[in-house]
Amino acid sequence: MLTGAGGETTPHPRVITPAIAFVESPVQLLNVLEWADASATGHTELTLVVLSPTDPMSRGQLRRMAELARDAGFAVRWQEARGGAGAPLKTVRQLAPLLRGADRIVIGDPFSRYVQLLLTLVGGKELTVVDDGTATMEFVGQLARGERLVRWHRRGGGRSPREMVLAPVTAVARRRLTPSAVRTVEVFTSMPVEQVPEGITVRANRFAWTRATFGPPRISAGADMVGTSLVETGVVDADQYTAAVISLTHTHGATRYFAHRRENADKLHRLHAATGLEIVRPDLPLELIARRGPIGSTILSFPSTVVHTLPLALAGTGVRVAVLDIAPEWLRETASPRAQGFLSAVTGTARDIHRLPRLPSPA
Repeated sequence: MLTGAGGETTPHPRVITPAIAFVESPVQLLNVLEWADASATGHTELTLVVLSPTDPMSRGQLRRMAELARDAGFAVRWQEARGGAGAPLKTVRQLAPLLRGADRIVIGDPFSRYVQLLLTLVGGKELTVVDDGTATMEFVGQLARGERLVRWHRRGGGRSPREMVLAPVTAVARRRLTPSAVRTVEVFTSMPVEQVPEGITVRANRFAWTRATFGPPRISAGADMVGTSLVETGVVDADQYTAAVISLTHTHGATRYFAHRRENADKLHRLHAATGLEIVRPDLPLELIARRGPIGSTILSFPSTVVHTLPLALAGTGVRVAVLDIAPEWLRETASPRAQGFLSAVTGTARDIHRLPRLPSPA
């Protein structure tokens, strides 16, 4: 503390440490805002760079999240990073001055080839990895075990020609994500992480900014369901998934289905026709949608990030999060051998949830 001329105490002046955050999804942007709030990072110290994806749902949610960030006083730079063959190199050239001027780099997806490319330009910078959902659990484990960075749902141990070409970039990025004498690495997460490598600091994301900014929500008597993109990523069989949604709808009286932004329209149309569920395409991450309300008194989900984040965002509201595990027979042949164990761990490590009994297999 400092003592003024009149004897009063004033806080130490805060040292300005410019930071730049690269986000590619609405959830990443939300978690950067949570990190800034938990870190007491002033809006003049952080620049948010949106590396815009191509799919319309993600772009729409990112636009809305960018508005919230600007309303909170943060500078947001929208980068059409995938707008044609020359876009990546153009983006890297444009962002190089920001990278050189920042003392801290904040990223949301260490598996992203785009982020890995940007990390090759980063030397002795402080690094923060904020949540990109369940992938955070796998990232920390792979780093601790000395493995190459591969998303959990990828099948097979071989590398595609594209991966072989990008292997040097991934190797450099992995070194940048490893703590050293000149670089600190922080992981800001609501997910459980084990095997934390020495030198990495893990801080808990409690969704304090979300709870302070939105709600409390109005709670309805019925149940809502949260969708997943496990069918789209080739992990779960589409017919098995549809049967599970039908059973949950009838058993729990669900009325709304909050679609994941990557779920395709044909699949959602089939679910609506089979169940009568109102299909909702959220314009914000589900944590904010639920906090703003109205929301059902029970939220039904499959193993995913929300089984960890919704209990935090809805703490004190009385809303119950109920989770149905993925049965082994639901998995497709294209699923990674790690899929069943990983999905079971997602549910098994979640707190403040209710685990639903396994459904009987369809005849």
